[in-house]
Amino acid sequence: MTKRHLITSALPYINGIKHLGNLVGSMLPADVYARYLRQHGEQVLYICGTDEHGTPAEIAAEAAGQEVAAYCQEMYATQKDIYERFGISFDYFGRSSNPANHQLTQALFLQMRENGYIEEREIEQYYSHADQRFLPDRYVEGTCPTCGYAKARGDQCDGCGRLLEPTDLVEPYSALSGSKDIELKATKHIFLLLDKLTPQLESWVADRPEWPDGVKGIARKWLKEGLQPRCITRDLKWGVPVPLEGFENKVFYVWFDAPNGYISITQDWARATDQPEAWKTWWQDPDQVHYVQFMAKDNVPFHSIFWPAMLMATGQKWKQVDYIKGVNWLNYDKGKFSTSQKRGIFTDTALDLYPADYWRYYLMANCPESDDADFTFAHFAAILNKDLADILGNFANRSFSLVHKYFEGRLPVALSGATLDQDLLAKVTAMVNDYQKSLADMKFRQACSQLRALWVLANEYITVQEPWKAAKNDLNQAAICLSHCLYLLRLFAILVHPLMPTTAVRILELLRDPLAATVAATPFAEGLNFSAYSANHNLGEPVRLFEKIEDERVTELTQQFGGGQ
Repeated sequence: MTKRHLITSALPYINGIKHLGNLVGSMLPADVYARYLRQHGEQVLYICGTDEHGTPAEIAAEAAGQEVAAYCQEMYATQKDIYERFGISFDYFGRSSNPANHQLTQALFLQMRENGYIEEREIEQYYSHADQRFLPDRYVEGTCPTCGYAKARGDQCDGCGRLLEPTDLVEPYSALSGSKDIELKATKHIFLLLDKLTPQLESWVADRPEWPDGVKGIARKWLKEGLQPRCITRDLKWGVPVPLEGFENKVFYVWFDAPNGYISITQDWARATDQPEAWKTWWQDPDQVHYVQFMAKDNVPFHSIFWPAMLMATGQKWKQVDYIKGVNWLNYDKGKFSTSQKRGIFTDTALDLYPADYWRYYLMANCPESDDADFTFAHFAAILNKDLADILGNFANRSFSLVHKYFEGRLPVALSGATLDQDLLAKVTAMVNDYQKSLADMKFRQACSQLRALWVLANEYITVQEPWKAAKNDLNQAAICLSHCLYLLRLFAILVHPLMPTTAVRILELLRDPLAATVAATPFAEGLNFSAYSANHNLGEPVRLFEKIEDERVTELTQQFGGGQ
């Protein structure tokens, strides 16, 4: 690892509080990866922010009875607070509606236009007589012609993921009023000539063989189907204004300005940290930066084809993504999470129910990397009760309790070459290396499985050694065993930090270890240092790290959140 690491997660839409599927689809895995890299001394910049323009913002603000700017300001503060409470370690969490993004998007557009990739066209667009306005694609709903989903939008079907045009919909109607009294009328719009960029994009995608198969498949499918010129303006008031005469009542398509937010939010970060030019070293020095994007699979086409094409069309030397971590969908009890229908667990409610680390561990242990996953409270409880309470929590409680019972809450012996279990250390070292490689490769489910195997090994060790029996006849043998157990807990605290940062600090505080203040910058190798403590090192009182979720509570929560409906 020599390059600086730029990490972005897909910008969450401003239209309401996000559900667990949104969290595990981009922000949480990006956070785990960023924390892992920082622990190992890498220079990381993790950028994200709210996606605030376009139809969803207007519709949500109207439903809330607020002006769209006021609504976005309120929801930005709400979302930012939730992600902070989840422990998402953004270096900067900004907004796509900030002036920096307006200026950048307009400048990029003018460069594309100068280079011949922009064209003005007259098109037919749905006009709603009931609403007395042209309808942007997301203001048109109807039945998907591919899968028959009844509430497909004019830009995309949430049922099958197909990208659509409003005219593709069967029995279209206005999403504003529900009126079917709509007709196609001529209006003028601006198009990005994606087809002219096809050869560059084909070559660029081919140069990224390390992309996950799912991501490569989506990008190649778009290319194989043939890129078409894409309309990049909309009949809205809320958005980035088009800097051309005759387009005063139009703004840029949200997918045209939102990805630019990665750059503009970095510009905002640079200004906020009193180094206004620092953003350039991340975005205009491409050979020195490794750039990874995290997103759900429905965002992959825009990040693997559409935004790269935009940057190519400017003719400027922008940093393009090196690796796209596409995540499949987390469903809710054999159905979909739904922001509009309030179906499933949303991030604010989740934090009211259980600590952030419970959710962080469960979601990453079941991260939908290769296939869609399904959330149920029964599964959530089963994983937490077994992995956290019965394995990690039980090992911690046994170790601390026995040390307090037989050694007055102090480290029994300082381990050395004569007392250190070399076989145990060798096994643990190999398993830590495997875990570290999985995190480096962004294979999060595999990493969680390997971490759990370490906890199981520790439980097997204390069970075989039986220090509670040894203490009756050979106190030194019990002392050596329990010292190993305390060092294993120290190791686990360092290893779990990317996944469960609060738990990591809590274990280190119980161990009275100064690393509690610096674990975010402590590499895994330090956890393999089994000589960090002196004999008689004082320890905290034993506590239960995790509370179990009882069957009755599972039934209550399943009913409360409509999982079986």
